[in-house]
Amino acid sequence: MTFSKHLAALAVIGLLSTTALPALAQDGWIVKDSGASVEATADKLVSAVENAGAKVFARVDHAAGAESIGEDLPGMTMVMFGNPKIGTPIMKASPQAGIDLPLRVLIWDEGGQTRIGYLDPAEFAARYQVEGADAALAAMTKALGNLTDAAAQ
Repeated sequence: MTFSKHLAALAVIGLLSTTALPALAQDGWIVKDSGASVEATADKLVSAVENAGAKVFARVDHAAGAESIGEDLPGMTMVMFGNPKIGTPIMKASPQAGIDLPLRVLIWDEGGQTRIGYLDPAEFAARYQVEGADAALAAMTKALGNLTDAAAQ
């Protein structure tokens, strides 16, 4: 590759690294920005999950928990949900994956910006060495992307 091509490639990388991206991968997470509050984003996520035919197992308000002991924590809610059609093949392939299933999505306030994040299914698959459940992992990836996109709007 010539020097000018290297320089052009570096310029593109620099531009991409300074451009706001709708989803950022951080430490195996996919993180998106939401224009709504933590509570409203969580409401939208719960609605999207239920409309997709999955089951919401829990909604944990971490900020309320902190408040109950006299501590202050910015808005932070975890929503746990799942669909046995997706989770069962994954747990059959790797029973240890059951520690991270049903799925969890965290919604939090970060300096006034609501963020919504979850473990990247590729990271999940690598962590638990899931083999033979490609269709379920693909469905998980698609579902998490679609559900969190709906919540972030």
